[in-house]
Amino acid sequence: MQTHQPVYTTFCENKQKGKKAFAVLIDPDNIDLPHLNRLLALSEEAQVDYLLIGGSLMITNHLDVYCQHIKQHSHIPLILFPGSPTQLSRHVDALLYLSLISGRNAELLIGQHVLSAAAVKQSGVEVISTGYMVIDGGVPTTVSYISNAAPIPADKDDIAMCTAMAGEMLGKKIIYMDAGSGARHPISERMLRRVADNISLPLIAGGGIRDPETAYRMARAGADVIVVGNAIEKDQELIKEISSAIHSLPATTMR
Repeated sequence: MQTHQPVYTTFCENKQKGKKAFAVLIDPDNIDLPHLNRLLALSEEAQVDYLLIGGSLMITNHLDVYCQHIKQHSHIPLILFPGSPTQLSRHVDALLYLSLISGRNAELLIGQHVLSAAAVKQSGVEVISTGYMVIDGGVPTTVSYISNAAPIPADKDDIAMCTAMAGEMLGKKIIYMDAGSGARHPISERMLRRVADNISLPLIAGGGIRDPETAYRMARAGADVIVVGNAIEKDQELIKEISSAIHSLPATTMR
């Protein structure tokens, strides 16, 4: 049972206030319980705003068990970031219902949603309609391979802007720009600024972020929520540094 206000409400309120947020991405395939417990403790200490859980390719059956464990041991809102219709759990606070608006694969625009709709509805989980945009991070990623869709080129700011604008006009509630796990470089500040200046939706960005400075610059450029996963899997102590950098931005920061 949800014990705090809807996650989407917090996205909107934070954006209205100009408050930047930090989300830690947990891939159940890449973490065991001892490391998960350590990550949760560090996240609580660092005042992480959200926990995302999911993966592009799920090869274990840990998802539901880990979701229950996280809800029992953390007060941070837990958001499901699914890589397929099979990645569903009732033990989360919200679900990012992803439509891959950057690609032309109809299955990821609507097809897989049809397959999962009944189960999602029955779960009672808060559903957040998400315009998902994959941006070229300089190296092929699991998400681009699984989606069978080409990412938006890293230097095509106008394509990214128009894609995000289309997503907003189609009724998506948030835009999520992702360079993918293991990306060689993150989404450029220039592209983030171009998108952020032309939409009114909360903007999430992730992929290729390995240090606090990059996270800070991306938040300053217009991303409302910064997501970091792969770098933290390698060094959990980064949680404190990245959280501090993102939260150091004053709420009145102008891009």
